[in-house]
Amino acid sequence: MLNKLGIAGVLGLLFVLAGVALVASENLLIGGGIALVIAGLGLVVFGMVRNLLSALGMGGMV
Repeated sequence: MLNKLGIAGVLGLLFVLAGVALVASENLLIGGGIALVIAGLGLVVFGMVRNLLSALGMGGMV
């Protein structure tokens, strides 16, 4: 998975994790909420990309 992201994707993932950890170190409830929001956004983007690729006839790529 990390090979597909590239260096910018891995760096972005580390920044997201560091940001959530920083918020969670102050307040665990808010940190958990932010983590759930980020996970939800990731699932929404995955679903949109999957539907777009299947509409273009490339549904087997995902």
